[in-house]
Amino acid sequence: MAANRIRVSAGLAVVGLFVLLMPLGGQASAQVLPSLGGERAGTSGFQFLKIPVDPRGAALGQTAVATARDAGALFWNPALGAQLQGMHVSLQRAAYFVDVQLAGASAVYRPTGSSFAFGLAVQTLDSGSMDVTTEFQPFGTGETFALRDLSVGITAAQSLTDLFSYGITAKYVRESVAGLTNSTYVFDLGIFYKVGSTGAQMGVAVRNFGLDGTPSGELERTVVGPNPVRLETDFERATAPTTFMMGVAYELLRESSQHTATVSAQLNNPADNAETWNMGIEYAWQSTLWLRTGYRLGVEESTAPSFGFGLAIPGITPSLRADYGFNRLERLGNVHRIGLNISI
Repeated sequence: MAANRIRVSAGLAVVGLFVLLMPLGGQASAQVLPSLGGERAGTSGFQFLKIPVDPRGAALGQTAVATARDAGALFWNPALGAQLQGMHVSLQRAAYFVDVQLAGASAVYRPTGSSFAFGLAVQTLDSGSMDVTTEFQPFGTGETFALRDLSVGITAAQSLTDLFSYGITAKYVRESVAGLTNSTYVFDLGIFYKVGSTGAQMGVAVRNFGLDGTPSGELERTVVGPNPVRLETDFERATAPTTFMMGVAYELLRESSQHTATVSAQLNNPADNAETWNMGIEYAWQSTLWLRTGYRLGVEESTAPSFGFGLAIPGITPSLRADYGFNRLERLGNVHRIGLNISI
């Protein structure tokens, strides 16, 4: 018991340390934490790292840093990987705006009797083919190009007690477009803490902090006349979109064997934009059907709730759960996400 108390106290100390390590910036009375959003909006690269492919988290208004319970948790908080047992695999796909496609695959394995979990996650973005245009051929030259992004991460997490876990993910990320590439290495850090048997839990994560990337490559473009002119490529270094996330959740109807519900809220403090709040609620019936909805506060385009559902096939091994998530941005349109979770 004494050892458990020491470990839990250490976990709470780490929570405080995460908050103290937040970047200091301009003051705003509405901000819970200092934000650099006003001064640095749009200054980070690798923006695809912000886009969730996970349909469950997206349906909950992106409030999953303290609640994700499958291999897709690696996107939100690496510490959640240590809350799983056995082998878990998630396959996800999202139809994003203007025919952009996102895909993700992740796996987490925690051996029986071990406190350690290990994970692997891959996320991609593909714009599809786009026409090359010039001043002289505004309707296309006949050539095409594409924007393709890649993130590959390896995760290690440990559960110190059944109430507290921590984790870290190391990621290689790359952007490529029209002969130019930009790559770097970034890290995610996360902790998870469950407040005993009260039904309350919290998660804290710092995502995508690490080294800057410098684009490289060459472009050819017709500037005057029909002959191509090779342009010098001198690019500034691009920083990763570091984001601090802190979420809390509370389980309702915990004493019911057929019905459960979880409410969640999450604070997001990105280094390159303004602070936002998210909230969500998930209802489950007999661990077979899940209904989810959420809302993102402080996001200008987000004027409607997100929603989604999950459906599991009972009584089979391995267990399977299919998920769907929907959200809409006012001017950009609808986003549909689907996913399949396998547990062995």
